[in-house]
Amino acid sequence: MWEAIFNFYQYTIFIYMLAIVIIYITLVIMSLRVRKAHKTKVSDYYLDALNKSPYAPGISIVAPAFNEERTIVINIKSMLSIDYPVYEVVIVNDGSTDQTLEKMIESFDLVETPYLYIEKIKSKPFKRIFKSTNPLYEKLTIVDKVNGGTKADASNAGVNVAQYPYFICTDVDCILAQDALSRMVMPILQSEKRVIAVGATMRMVNSCKISVETGRVIEDNVPTQIWPMYQEIEYLRSYLVGKSGWSKINAVPNVSGGLGLFDKSVVISIGGYDPLSHAEDMDLTFRMIAHMRDYNQEYVIRQIPETCCWTEGPSTIQVLNRQRTRWARGLLQCLLIHRRFMLNAKYGRLGLVTYPYMFFFEFLAPIIEAVGLLFTIFLLFNGGINQKYAFIMLFYVYMFSLFISITALLSDARTEFRHKNMGSYIRIALATLVEAIIYHPLIVFFSIKGYFDFLTRKNFKWGQMTRQGFDNTSEHEAKTV
Repeated sequence: MWEAIFNFYQYTIFIYMLAIVIIYITLVIMSLRVRKAHKTKVSDYYLDALNKSPYAPGISIVAPAFNEERTIVINIKSMLSIDYPVYEVVIVNDGSTDQTLEKMIESFDLVETPYLYIEKIKSKPFKRIFKSTNPLYEKLTIVDKVNGGTKADASNAGVNVAQYPYFICTDVDCILAQDALSRMVMPILQSEKRVIAVGATMRMVNSCKISVETGRVIEDNVPTQIWPMYQEIEYLRSYLVGKSGWSKINAVPNVSGGLGLFDKSVVISIGGYDPLSHAEDMDLTFRMIAHMRDYNQEYVIRQIPETCCWTEGPSTIQVLNRQRTRWARGLLQCLLIHRRFMLNAKYGRLGLVTYPYMFFFEFLAPIIEAVGLLFTIFLLFNGGINQKYAFIMLFYVYMFSLFISITALLSDARTEFRHKNMGSYIRIALATLVEAIIYHPLIVFFSIKGYFDFLTRKNFKWGQMTRQGFDNTSEHEAKTV
């Protein structure tokens, strides 16, 4: 009996690993092709022409805020300093209990303004609108509403106020690149098919220097803290290899909630974000695709390789725990809600590629790893492991994971070379050598914990990530921009 179980385990793991290798090598190849094609289509000339054009499509930046007093002012300054001819900034104060609203009123000369609020998408009750009396801040609109408990509910209120046909949904702790809107709208202008969403690369703002005057990143540094550094590596793999690769075949699994550009009409048609979802970004992406397929409309979702956003990563293991368990809960919830897509040819790539991949290689991966570890320990105590071949297999897995990380770093260096010296890339590369020992086991544990919390219906509150803010940025640094 044990021999049969052992053989089944070996063959199952071998097939699973082989599938992962094939998928990731394919993604690497496709991501390289996407990067090459994107480089030929998007140049400084096109970006400059777009920024000077009176016909540029209008874009609304929607950013929910709940108890963000430490960073709210500098983040709004960042959004207002973007180079793009037609855009607005819509900040949704989601019932903050700290000084978030008061700081915005004081810093941007805000006054309450009469406004015809039309609820195209359901959200918690709207209270009032603030606009600035200062012409410098004419693009800024503040929505004050009753707390809805989730980012999704606040985002829906922001979409209701947004006046332009496209909107970017982001977080107020995010710092947008000065040319973020121009770069993200470019796939829409250059595509023959309707582009319903666009994603872009995100990085960690931890350890970066920020101008206190404009809110821009003036020095892009590698995070010095361990958890933000590993999350930056993870983001580079996800955006520059994973999502870029999927973009090649129009099978992007989700457009990040931290930064995504969306066709507003499609989002309104599907009822906006689901306020009950723990993974509102993936849920929205799935429903947008399903909507287009249900009405037999052609669509594409694009992922561009350039960095357009910096976000603050978890600085402590406690915050990392809250973030990853929430992501795991959201993944499982989303897969259960949309299980009808599984191998459903009616939904095209979503049913035949994206959903199966997310189920077998995102959801099941932590479970298989944990079970495999326990089974390996059991076999060690029972003398059922060929140590020579086990070491070879372990070394092979380790080297392959290292290959993916190094590929992402090289892709980043060739695309933008954000870090101005090779020493920064060497630091990240050295960190990847021990990622499998320090960081990855924690992610597996937090993922399984998230699944368990969801299945046991553990009381869930939308946790607030503790912000360190940008208090260490000096006036001198701001003046050297």
